Amino acid sequence: MNVITPAPKALLRPPPVLPRPNEPCWCGSSEKYKKCHKEADGVFLREERVRLEKNRVMPGVVSPMREVPLSIRRPDYAATGTPARGDGSNVRTAEELVRMRRACAAAARVMRITGEAVKPGITTDALDAIAHDATCALGGYPSPLNYRGFPKSICTSVNEVICHGIPDSRPLQNGDIVNLDITVYLDGMHGDCNATFLVGEVDEESKQLVRVTRECLELGIAAVKPGRPLNDIGRAIEQHADKYGYGVVRSYCGHGIGSVFHTPLQVPHYYDARANEKMVEGMTFTIEPMINAGSHEDALWPDDWTAVTKDLRRSAQFEHTILVTKDGAEVLTVER
Repeated sequence: MNVITPAPKALLRPPPVLPRPNEPCWCGSSEKYKKCHKEADGVFLREERVRLEKNRVMPGVVSPMREVPLSIRRPDYAATGTPARGDGSNVRTAEELVRMRRACAAAARVMRITGEAVKPGITTDALDAIAHDATCALGGYPSPLNYRGFPKSICTSVNEVICHGIPDSRPLQNGDIVNLDITVYLDGMHGDCNATFLVGEVDEESKQLVRVTRECLELGIAAVKPGRPLNDIGRAIEQHADKYGYGVVRSYCGHGIGSVFHTPLQVPHYYDARANEKMVEGMTFTIEPMINAGSHEDALWPDDWTAVTKDLRRSAQFEHTILVTKDGAEVLTVER
């Protein structure tokens, strides 16, 4: 006979979703939750909130927009900040794909160069400068720059920041995690990717979050099949995240991409029955799951860009631009 030993009341971190008072306790004991871990969980969560509040990411000083050489081709919003919606097509021609592969390869290269610079002490603004210079050296325009007024060339999202973090004067600290979101406009097409990096010595919980998020991206890509609905992607991602009690962000999603940075096509990373458009060969879009260590809920900083986890627990993200092929998916954002 198997004997279940309940977890000590002050030893384990409670799961993101707690049982109701009269439901069985999450620890595996035979007791109701209200008689087992409920009181200890309340103390733990209050203390955890104080710790997270104390260590939350605070905004730094944002430097002026960087200049792009006049010889470099610009997207339509570079001067005005207002992007066009394009023709609405999400299927690329053979000629468009030649150019798009070049843009995606450039984005992957800039990601590698910038990621190699991640270390304790470097500011996110310095990472922005590295990515900006690398993009321009390749003849590309950094797509985020002045997109709807975004002030920098990449997004840098640290710890509890989910996405759209603005590079600033805050130095990265030992133990942080940071997401670099890099998009390059080259030859009239956009290539979009992002990745989460460990800064110095990072705790095991954060390492697991980053690893599982990368796995979520891989499973989402594996779910791409022509003739299948887009929500197959979200289903695969959500099922994997659920195994770890992680929250899948719902406020932000993948998107169609090509000559337009963001087409109206949306790719949720959780299962959404409404996302039933069929994938077709030649379609291009991003898959970019944002996975939270706790709740999926988010909040927005006063800058109207920086999205953070509502419970201040950490978030990770990985992204590729993909092409739907006759057999599945081709990842476009790789160096060639």
